[in-house]
Amino acid sequence: MSVEENRATVVKMWDALSAHDWETLKSCLSDDVHYEDVPTEDPGARGPENVVRRLAIAFDQLSGHEHEIHHLVCEGDVVFLDHTERWTFKTGETASHQFATLHELKDGRIARWSDYWDVSGFVSQFPAWFLEHMARHSAADFGA
Repeated sequence: MSVEENRATVVKMWDALSAHDWETLKSCLSDDVHYEDVPTEDPGARGPENVVRRLAIAFDQLSGHEHEIHHLVCEGDVVFLDHTERWTFKTGETASHQFATLHELKDGRIARWSDYWDVSGFVSQFPAWFLEHMARHSAADFGA
């Protein structure tokens, strides 16, 4: 695929995430995609269904997700983003944090999605009820 097509796929995926449009998001992912939050201990999720299960644990608790891209660099099948996410929880609290994300594409779909971020800096903004909600879940909830 061309750099422009790879870029468009990644932007489409992030737009779908902000809209909680899980079907469109899955359409951007390869069948063997691996999604991970690199600085955390969980193994991440493999396959589109498990990726959405993992994302939904947190995102179903949000009333809004804004995504601002600062830099998006494409080279071949690799797309790198420097971006800020702003979360609005269903109870009104907000959290904002800057991420670096690496995507590798295969045949025009995302095969690797690796987020790099400061765990304590973002998590410290989460309301207590959300942390309790997240603590009730484990990799078994989105494992293959």
